[in-house]
Amino acid sequence: MRLQGGIHLNQDGLSQSIRAMHLATAVFGISSENITGFDKVGYQRKEPVISSFAEVIGIHALSKAVDDQVGRIMATKSPLDFALSNKGYFQIQQRDGSINLTRDGRFKIDEKGELLSLGGLNVLDEAGLKIKFPFFPDKLEDVKVTPEGTMTVLNRNTNKMDYVGTIGVVSAEGAVVMNKDVKQGYAEGSNINLQQEFMELVPWRRNFDANRQLFVLQSTNLSRAIQELGRGS
Repeated sequence: MRLQGGIHLNQDGLSQSIRAMHLATAVFGISSENITGFDKVGYQRKEPVISSFAEVIGIHALSKAVDDQVGRIMATKSPLDFALSNKGYFQIQQRDGSINLTRDGRFKIDEKGELLSLGGLNVLDEAGLKIKFPFFPDKLEDVKVTPEGTMTVLNRNTNKMDYVGTIGVVSAEGAVVMNKDVKQGYAEGSNINLQQEFMELVPWRRNFDANRQLFVLQSTNLSRAIQELGRGS
């Protein structure tokens, strides 16, 4: 490839076919990941993004973007299952102190009264602090959450709702989301459309097959040429 007032591509057909097949295979991998994630709570579709000069740089032209559209909202009737009707993410603190963003709002309470993810990691509030109940609720139905993410629990000694904390919801960039629209007793399924996923694979399969046939044809012709040269010598 030469850049001299223009672009000139100098490479053999075998290399181009191999590069194209590698790229198509990588796209198949992304689609396979999406199909596998269809039944995962909070899974967001990965979109393959192809940059310029893919025919030159091959698989290095491929990157992934996250489709942040809201997935299917399903009723679970569990008081500690929360779904976000708008774009945004719950904040989960990893054991090393880093923050993980997730759409999976299925939580639980441990023996210390801390709100945890199903994986046992702390759920954070708007201030980035761990959410902890002032006391362990008699039953999970005593826990209430407003659409704004404000969590309260019924104190049966006073028959009043005690404040627990406000669930923090942020964008992918870490900015606070004001309009959270938290739904209690619901979970969000993936935003995968299987029919769309399989349809978008069709042109990539055709592209792969075409390049495979070209590779076989060129490889066969090259082998014949080498044999003829061998005979001539």
